[in-house]
Amino acid sequence: MKRLVRTGLAVALVTVAILVIAKPGVMVEPGTLIPGHRSLNGDCLACHTPFGGAKANRCVACHKPEAIGVLTTTGLPISKPLVKTPFHQKLLLKDCVACHSDHAGVMRTRPQGGFNHGLLEQETRDRCVDCHRVPEDSLHRQISGNCAQCHSQGKWTPASFEHDRFFALDKDHAVRCATCHGGADYRLYSCYGCHEHRASEMRSVHIEEGIRNYDNCVECHRSPDKDTMERKGQQGEGEDRGKGEEEGGDGDGD
Repeated sequence: MKRLVRTGLAVALVTVAILVIAKPGVMVEPGTLIPGHRSLNGDCLACHTPFGGAKANRCVACHKPEAIGVLTTTGLPISKPLVKTPFHQKLLLKDCVACHSDHAGVMRTRPQGGFNHGLLEQETRDRCVDCHRVPEDSLHRQISGNCAQCHSQGKWTPASFEHDRFFALDKDHAVRCATCHGGADYRLYSCYGCHEHRASEMRSVHIEEGIRNYDNCVECHRSPDKDTMERKGQQGEGEDRGKGEEEGGDGDGD
């Protein structure tokens, strides 16, 4: 029985070895090469080292980092670049296979369609519009600046920002972003961009209620509905002080 098993294993190994030699495309290759590398089909060692896989030093033998996105491998200018600004020159790590897998078969060794922004220098990473087209919807046409305030570099959608978490916009507050926000830092805002709000008026209203700290409106006002107002911060202190003043005391009253 043992001899039969050993004989069967030996035959299987020999068969596999013969097939690898005779049909490497079927037995070894994960699929056909992409069109740009189709001329290398069958020449595995053009990109792979024996038992070591594809290495970046093989890639840069043809694709010079300083020319990627600017010139073809034959030295001609690229007529239709995929991005506005070449970025391969500013990668922190020259690891081509981290993003590229040139075999287009069903057995791809790397997931496709992704890009690790962590490979970019920080300065390049912050300039999204150098590579990405600015959305042309009604919201993004109003916005300029820091994309990372709403979007992560892992995925464009879904956006990580929900306006209602800070202030719910009703029909009277569906205004242009610049009405409340100035500059590119949308963490900053002002309620005094609307004609219904005046700093002096708001001061008198809040002092009357015993509220001294009213600079951060959304700390209490999370929506235009007055019934949903939340008293936060120094609410207890402000209410006691207001009562003391009404009674003619100093807020510590006897």
